[in-house]
Amino acid sequence: MATDPDLAELIRFLAVSLVDKPDEVRVELVEERSANVYELEVAETDLGKVIGRGGKTARALRTVVQAIAPRSRKRTLVEILE
Repeated sequence: MATDPDLAELIRFLAVSLVDKPDEVRVELVEERSANVYELEVAETDLGKVIGRGGKTARALRTVVQAIAPRSRKRTLVEILE
């Protein structure tokens, strides 16, 4: 089962694979009362690559994270910052 740092690293790995400027990819965990929110930040020019046409890439990224997120009372969310 994955731990939180592993999830952040997975999100970073997937995002780096999609973008043109991998050195500008940042993932930060923000723990809220009811959810663990992973904030993904990429270069402005790479935003479209991470979101994808109609949000398909972002949805796929969130699906992968949900599939391996540890089962707990808190929800696990991926937020793409603009």
